Order: sequence, then C-alpha cells, then structure tokens
Amino acid sequence: MRLGVFLLAGRFPGQDDRDALRRASDAVVWAERAGFDDAWIAEHHFMSYGVCPSAITFAAHALGRTERITVGTAVSVLSTTHPVMLAEQVTMLDQMSGGRLHLGVGRGGPWRDLEVFGTGLDRWQNGFAESLDLLIECLTEPQVKSTGRFEFREVPMVPRPVTRPRLTVACTSPGTVEIAARRNLPMLLGMDLDDAGKAAMISSYEQAGGQSTEHIGAVLAHVGDSRAQAADELRAVLPQWLEPGLKGYVAVDDRPRKPRDPVEYAEHLIGISPVGTAEDCLDHLRRTTSGIGHYILMVDGCGDPQVTRRTIERIGYLTGVV
Repeated sequence: MRLGVFLLAGRFPGQDDRDALRRASDAVVWAERAGFDDAWIAEHHFMSYGVCPSAITFAAHALGRTERITVGTAVSVLSTTHPVMLAEQVTMLDQMSGGRLHLGVGRGGPWRDLEVFGTGLDRWQNGFAESLDLLIECLTEPQVKSTGRFEFREVPMVPRPVTRPRLTVACTSPGTVEIAARRNLPMLLGMDLDDAGKAAMISSYEQAGGQSTEHIGAVLAHVGDSRAQAADELRAVLPQWLEPGLKGYVAVDDRPRKPRDPVEYAEHLIGISPVGTAEDCLDHLRRTTSGIGHYILMVDGCGDPQVTRRTIERIGYLTGVV
C-alpha cells in the first residue's frame, strides 16, 4: 500500500493564516522523514477551511524543502485557472524536481471564485473536459493551439514537455467520473466517502470504460494513545474548524445551499476513518474494501502542529508493516 499525507492548511480557532500554512509546510518535511511516499496540498479561495489559494505554488515551496517525497496538488482547480499557464508551471516543477510532482486537478464548485477570477459559471458547468484536454495536450506536445473556449494561435510549450507528469482527477460526480474514465486517468476520491462509497465510484469508472487502477483515496487519520482518546481530541476541535470553514463555500449564483452540520460531519468522518492508535489506523487501512491501494491521510484534524507531527511519526514508524 502507498501512503501519503493530505493537508488542507485549515485555519483553526486561535490561529492566523501564517500558522496554518507553516503547519502544512512543516508537515511535508515530517512526512518525508517518517517515510511517507507523498504529500498533497488542497487549494481553496476566500475561506478558513483551507488557506492555501494556490496548490501549485505550495508544491513548489514543498519540493524545495524536500529531497525524496512526491508532492501532489489536491487539487489545482481547472475551472478558475488557464490550462496553458498551469501546464507551464507543472512542466517546470516536474523537470526541476526530477519528476517528484504529481498533479491532481478538479472541477471545483459553483463558488464565487468563478466570479472573482472571471471564468464564469459556464466554465464550471460545461468546460471541464475541454480544459482537461488542453492541459493534457500542453503536458505532452511541444506546440499547442486551440479553438473554442481557449482560442489562440499556435505557441511552443516552454519548458518543452519530455515525459508527462503524473495526472489524477478528483471525482465527486458521475459526470467527472466519466470524463476521467474516457481519458483513462486515475481518480482522487474524497475523505467524506466510506469504503462502500469509494468502491461504488470505482465501479462506475470501470463501467464507463476506465482501465486505470491507480486511484487515490483521501481519509481523515488521527493517532492517539487509544481509539477513545483520538476520537475525543477530534470531537473537541474539528467542529470548531468546520463550522466557519464550510460557510466559506459561497455560491456564485442564487442556488439554495445548506452547509453541512459541523458536529454531524465530524462524527461522520470519525466513524468512517482510521482513528485510534497507529496500529488501529493501519489495521483500518489494511481491511479496506474499497479496492484502493494508495491512501492520503488528512493528518491535521486538530490544527495543533505537535499533534499533527505525532500522527505522522507514529504511523510512519509502522508503515513498513502495512
């Protein structure tokens, strides 16, 4: 089994954004030292749920602080960025890091980001496949041109692509699953899905003709001296981060939206996730029925850097027996 860490860089009560970003940056270093295979950073705008607005920028910083670990974006949002610009950055970082970048991309949501960055609701609703195809072309071809949503004359890709970097698509809807399957790209599945939910997404992917087996599953993971202690630590803090954080998802239009209840969502995550001693967490992952062999663990569910480090180091100590 391949194991990584998944970092949201959330701003917890009593912290500022610098605290959250520093904790996430340090966690990548701790994960490399502990023997994890990869470290992934999320991208959000205008919310305390996650204060990293550019996953690719964070990845550049993390690659500079490390020597071995793969760094992934979970995800770079294609609905609010230009695929050619993202491809230039990805190719540069991939070549400078010796192939340690893993690009995760996603559709994002119908949020106010679309208005602020001028890409619009239609780009989110109807433009993801076109954006993804242009991105793939830019990551593989020395010259690119396009029409339609991205009309421009032919330009050379600089740096010139050599080998396409690893590319994964975050999937939360049947339409995105089908898009990933048709291009035979692996999926990144969210931590809100239990084993059965992840397995159902993989089944839908295979029914749509997808053949990749390199899917990645995100899960909350938290290590304490016992299952009860670990769960209580999360219950004490997790809802306080989730309540203001989830309210940051503001729609670009007037569609009705009811945010998740933070206490109920915290209990849901605790119930389906590897929480307990390090042995408990690894046993949970061993017994998975999802069909996924690569998990990324959201290790900063309390927002305390020392607790985050504890989870990383205790799981890392036992990763050789996964």
